[in-house]
Amino acid sequence: MSILNLSAYKFVTIEDGPAWRPLVTERCNALGLKGTILLAPEGINLFIAGPVAEVRAFIDYLRGDALFGGRFADLQFKESLSEKQPFRRMLVKLKREIITMKKPAIRPELGRAPSVDAPTLKVWLDRGHDDTGRPVVMLDTRNAFEVDVGTFEHALDYRITKFSEFPEVIEQNRADLEGKTVVSFCTGGIRCEKAAIHMKEVGIDHVYQLEGGILKYFEEVGGAHYTGECFVFDYRTALNPDLEPTATAQCFGCRAVVPAEAQKSPYYTPGKTCPACHPDAKTGNSQAA
Repeated sequence: MSILNLSAYKFVTIEDGPAWRPLVTERCNALGLKGTILLAPEGINLFIAGPVAEVRAFIDYLRGDALFGGRFADLQFKESLSEKQPFRRMLVKLKREIITMKKPAIRPELGRAPSVDAPTLKVWLDRGHDDTGRPVVMLDTRNAFEVDVGTFEHALDYRITKFSEFPEVIEQNRADLEGKTVVSFCTGGIRCEKAAIHMKEVGIDHVYQLEGGILKYFEEVGGAHYTGECFVFDYRTALNPDLEPTATAQCFGCRAVVPAEAQKSPYYTPGKTCPACHPDAKTGNSQAA
């Protein structure tokens, strides 16, 4: 386990993204890091990996370099270890939003939605209500294929295919949330933070985001009240509650998630096809490669 994997985000005004991009790229390459960093006017979002010492050096760079004017001094990271580098290359991209909701009026740096940390949420779920006695409902803000890999018990899942659908499905399903404490969650915290802010803005009361998302929950309390694994957007595909890579894979042909059992199918060829996309799967031809 010699590779340290980092994920982090922060909503903060960034005006110098185009000037920062080549400098951040140069520092990552010099340290031998791989992954993706998104820079947008609303903030930063990153998934990177590399040798432990080099990743720690990059953390110090982000938090302390004068280039960033202290914007990332309090940047919090979610960490996990792996045996292999899960990314193929290093990319630093300029984007309009670090997570696309198509709601540009949302400016999280002007005020975060209330959050609940993992130990507190576990207590709420243990007893079935929050500290006021209000029932707690978990709201999954991820895409449907991610939810299928694993989610919290009894979580609301509106089968969205992209995050920009979230405002519409919430408007259609407001009745599910009335009179309850709503905890939005996602992989690392970024989507559920935007989701919580949106829900507050449209008048839904008693909304919290899960601080740090599923990965921070796993790190702090394990898999209590969670069923399955957590999909991650790198070559590990999914992590268990111990933050270890699992046997779950992703098809490089159609991007479908392929559980360990499905990998035994004659329609599964790593790097090519799976039961969801193999041309013979619908006809039931068992002679498929």
